[in-house]
Amino acid sequence: MQVADVSNEFDRQIETLLAKGYATLAGRTEAEFRELVEPLRAQVTKRAEAMAAPTEERVPFLLVVTRELVAVEESLPLTTLAGKKKPGVIEWTFKPGELEQFVTLKELEAPGTQAYVVFDVERGEEFCSVVPLDAMAALEARGRTGLTLEEGIALLTLFPETLAKNKCYSLSGSRREKDRRVPALWISKGAPKLGWCWQGNPHTWLGLASAAERA
Repeated sequence: MQVADVSNEFDRQIETLLAKGYATLAGRTEAEFRELVEPLRAQVTKRAEAMAAPTEERVPFLLVVTRELVAVEESLPLTTLAGKKKPGVIEWTFKPGELEQFVTLKELEAPGTQAYVVFDVERGEEFCSVVPLDAMAALEARGRTGLTLEEGIALLTLFPETLAKNKCYSLSGSRREKDRRVPALWISKGAPKLGWCWQGNPHTWLGLASAAERA
């Protein structure tokens, strides 16, 4: 099943980010924010024929706003679960200043820009009950990579239905040097929560989200 209209989906994602207040947080007018992300439309359009329609498990593309524009501490509270109103929260065990130290892995070759597109995103419930390190190795063998913090928040923001009971996801694309913790998004008290799990500990309700490509 092909995406009916990729251009309309691109527009929907822009409008969602604007409605959430991303332009203001980025210190831009809505017109300036649109101008920033509009060039990415060409990257999406040229891949349109290979894109399947989005589902709860998999989406064809995401617009990602990096920390250069909007900090994780600002973007996460803008998220909610599907049909809910409680804002996303950050796990208290993250000490002040720690989150900014969980940076994109160099091997991902993620665009070092203010905004980019990530393609063929899976929330990765197949990796529930799998040790995160083993899940990361399996993804590498497939030529896929774990989502970063910003990408995971983009997935939750633009497709909130992807975060569901017993189908939450780790974000192994962002790590802190010499730290065995893997950031993750799960549900707590009816709201999204950004926390972490040990890279060697499996959880029945926590998979590992991934992507095929970034541009």
